[in-house]
Amino acid sequence: MSDPVTGQVTDEVTDEQFVDGLPKVELHVHLEGSMLPATLLRLARRHGVDHLPTDLDTLRAYYEFRDFDHFIEVYLAAVQVLRDEEDFRLLARETALGLAAQRVRYAEITFTPFLHVQRGIDPAVVFAGVEAGRLDAEREAGIQVRWITDIPGLPGTDNVTSGERTLELALAHGGDGVIALGLGGPEIGVPRPQFGPVFTAARDAGLHCVPHAGETTGPRTIWDSLEYLHAERIGHGTSALGDPALVEHLRRHRIPLEVSPTSNLCTGAVASYGVHPLPEMIAQGLQVSLNSDDPPMFNTTLRAEYLHALRSLGLSRQQVFDVAAAAVEHSFLPADGKERLRAEFTAAAADLGVRPAAPAGS
Repeated sequence: MSDPVTGQVTDEVTDEQFVDGLPKVELHVHLEGSMLPATLLRLARRHGVDHLPTDLDTLRAYYEFRDFDHFIEVYLAAVQVLRDEEDFRLLARETALGLAAQRVRYAEITFTPFLHVQRGIDPAVVFAGVEAGRLDAEREAGIQVRWITDIPGLPGTDNVTSGERTLELALAHGGDGVIALGLGGPEIGVPRPQFGPVFTAARDAGLHCVPHAGETTGPRTIWDSLEYLHAERIGHGTSALGDPALVEHLRRHRIPLEVSPTSNLCTGAVASYGVHPLPEMIAQGLQVSLNSDDPPMFNTTLRAEYLHALRSLGLSRQQVFDVAAAAVEHSFLPADGKERLRAEFTAAAADLGVRPAAPAGS
């Protein structure tokens, strides 16, 4: 941190100051999973949704997940409170402003329109609401947001149809705000190859491809996402280190992994911060980003993930800075947007006492 009088870098930067001084990019966060508890209760009361806890303390206990399947069960129950355009606008605006308050300059936020359309919500209502909220936040805080429309892969359902319908919704209603097709939900019982045709169609339509893979299953799911789904980034990918050939492939092709440590702990995908694979991923030369996934549900924020990287995962400040800066390159921002953020990171490096990020592609 530079002394305001001498301009010299001091050694008195706390971890909190360091993290707060970092510009940030968020690449793996779910809109529906970003609903603040108070907002969830407010909308539940407004719409008479009576299957959810009725006070904040009980809701926090409700968010203590037994395993990944329990997390999905709670997630699907919580989205029932989203009913009209103003609900979606409120959620999108609050989520984006919450990120902006953490010095996030750009975010690619995942949302799952099929879950809402399946409940009888007009897709025009869903997309109009999230777009209005996105633009509200951009006007108010300067944060840029783009959308990833997510296929809700669920065991025992017609996943091919939900995938096709998700792409149809994105192309019909997404406009310039939607930039990619994603795939979330459980991995066990939801093979990735079945989604191959819809991801090929998405790529042909100009969308990027960013499926979740290798969080609760092994490296084979990541391979399938690369081979069948044209994955440009991998959501989670915590099992990648289990296959040296996969590690070499990811490293050689510079395919990023979107890592969310606290999420992995809360869903049981990883036992503790002490055994989380992120430090070894970095040591192996893999491209990674830090992300918050479903922050209120996991009692975290992107800021907290950066602090955990320093304190719980043992990364150096230089490593944390490099991970933050690399997220710019992993994003789907146009070239001019990336250049603006690179300049901001270069300026921040001097202030935070670290080396500037290496040039893109080096």
